[in-house]
Amino acid sequence: MVNKYWDVRPEVAEALATGRAVVALESTVIAHGLPRPRNLEAARAMEAAVRERGAVPATIGLIEGRVVVGLSSAELERLATAENVAKVSRRDFASVITSRGLGATTVAGTILAAKEAGIRMLATGGIGGVHRDANETLDVSNDLEELARTPIGVVCSGAKVILDLPKTLEMLETLGVPVVGYGTNEFPAFYSRESGLALQVGVNSAEDAARVMRAQFEMELGAAVVICNPPPAEMAIERAEVEAWITGAMEAASKDGAKGKGVTPYLLGAVAKASCGRTLETNIALLVSNARVAAEIAVALGRG
Repeated sequence: MVNKYWDVRPEVAEALATGRAVVALESTVIAHGLPRPRNLEAARAMEAAVRERGAVPATIGLIEGRVVVGLSSAELERLATAENVAKVSRRDFASVITSRGLGATTVAGTILAAKEAGIRMLATGGIGGVHRDANETLDVSNDLEELARTPIGVVCSGAKVILDLPKTLEMLETLGVPVVGYGTNEFPAFYSRESGLALQVGVNSAEDAARVMRAQFEMELGAAVVICNPPPAEMAIERAEVEAWITGAMEAASKDGAKGKGVTPYLLGAVAKASCGRTLETNIALLVSNARVAAEIAVALGRG
């Protein structure tokens, strides 16, 4: 239940009260996922894409002890330019709120906040999942647990490509989370349209995706629906190229001692450098594409 720790901004609150489509957007990509100033440009482009398709964007973050659902333009800029912004998943809300610090929500944190606010659709780049060295580290993203417990639609381009994609897809199946291809029957590999991993369900329109979500929610099955939208074809990169960059990045991360929450941004930065910026451009393109698709599905879902 939304309480004194929550601040659902008027535009978002009004949209929810009147049945207008709302799309939640995570803020970790702003504070940690993309370099400056492209991070702020991407955040604003995602919000613009949501509006263009007839929905209200609700970027979520933590500002001075409150969970803000629907960050203002100035607050977006603050998260994009500030130092030491906390990454906020389920376990981190209380500590960041009580310290009155700045926090950027992960996919898991955004799912939690969206649920409390009553938002049924979220757009992101890639979900978290099972890390490639999980057999030794037990490093599995909390995103998967939140997806398993929250009835929400999540539009993404698969999981972050630095992860173990087969194990991530297997874990989603184990947790009972339906994974639906949007215009594809294959699990996207973030920067690449193909992963070699087949999906059991595919849809070709926002209306079809909304029907799957509606059935999932009405049956009260509990889990989210992950809707996988491949990166735009003109921006996609061949899987073999990406894997070569990732191998080099992982070797560098091990040498430099990157650990914990610092591993993902380190690897993404190293891959972007190795690709001469191609992965950065693809990342931004898929973020905007996913925001657009999420808005279309949210509008279709609202039509009932």
